[in-house]
Amino acid sequence: MDFNLKKLTSDAGVFFTRAVQFTEEKLGSAEKTELDAHLENLIARADCTKNWTEKIFRQTEVLLQPNPSARIEEFFYEKLDKKIPSRTTNGELLGQYMLDAAKDFGPGTPYGSTLITVGEYQSRLGGAEREFLQTSAINFLTPLRNFLEGDWRTISKERRLLENRRLDLDICKARVKKAKQAEAKAAAEQELRVAQTEFDRQAEVTRLLLEGISSTHVNHLRCLHEFVEAQATYYAQCHQYMQELQKELSSANSDTYPNSFASNAKPSTSATCPSPVSSATLPGVSPPCLASSSTPGIAQEPSGQLKIQDVQQPSTGHRKAKVLYDYDAHDTSELSLLADELITVYTVPGMDPDWLVGERGNQKGKVPVTYLELLS
Repeated sequence: MDFNLKKLTSDAGVFFTRAVQFTEEKLGSAEKTELDAHLENLIARADCTKNWTEKIFRQTEVLLQPNPSARIEEFFYEKLDKKIPSRTTNGELLGQYMLDAAKDFGPGTPYGSTLITVGEYQSRLGGAEREFLQTSAINFLTPLRNFLEGDWRTISKERRLLENRRLDLDICKARVKKAKQAEAKAAAEQELRVAQTEFDRQAEVTRLLLEGISSTHVNHLRCLHEFVEAQATYYAQCHQYMQELQKELSSANSDTYPNSFASNAKPSTSATCPSPVSSATLPGVSPPCLASSSTPGIAQEPSGQLKIQDVQQPSTGHRKAKVLYDYDAHDTSELSLLADELITVYTVPGMDPDWLVGERGNQKGKVPVTYLELLS
């Protein structure tokens, strides 16, 4: 008990003298030993690494799991060192709802059979998402967390110890200056030599740990590549599933909804894209496009323009359509549209399925199917 009390008293005395030294340094009444420039640069680099790693880690968590309640639940499971329970993804849940709805509506009906098809693909999308989340958590989030909760804590502990050794060194320097008698001065110089040795040793330990930040960057770079690879695989799978789904819907609904999905079932040879965004990151992915004004099977001028005046409205097969969005004609073969107006539309043999012929009074021209809602 006496020993513990003495140690407690000694520790309290050391803490007090360090506090006094630190306060005097802040007030400018005491000298402060500066770290060498190399060590200062290493410390600044380490702080920058910690701050940005923490931000990237937190935002990646939000990206992978937008639900804050679910993130808190996962956090407690990790702290309790328990396995996180499997959670159904939104895509899988949606797919299950569609399959259950199809049972009630009747799987033999057009709506029910389509719900089954879409529900199965939604479940596949959910499965791909689950695999992406698991891969990203293991290959990207876990290494970042290990750095923040492991390596960085060790570095912070050694830096605090270095700061204490520096304060002890400056306290000893002040004592040497204040010592008047030879005996007191000799004792103070001896304490100074010990403090300098301990400070130098701790500075070397801290420097070695801080230099390891370069290895951390290399490791995080590798993890970043794996994260991007997982993202690319996930989005490529989603794109493939959606293409397959559109083809199935196109073949199943071609009689009921002609042209609805034909743009994916029958790729056009030429397209005019409204956006210059590159899709080179995922092979096979192209930006949404409108079919070109060149229409196979229709009389064309030498410049490739459709001779719209030669197209006659058929006696049957024409329909009314409501315009969903404004559309500006790209050439004289097309008809400009205003949102919410009603026009008459029809198709002609051999015409690109992405387009219809539209008439408004005496005006006539090609119009894109995606801008219309067919009413009858």
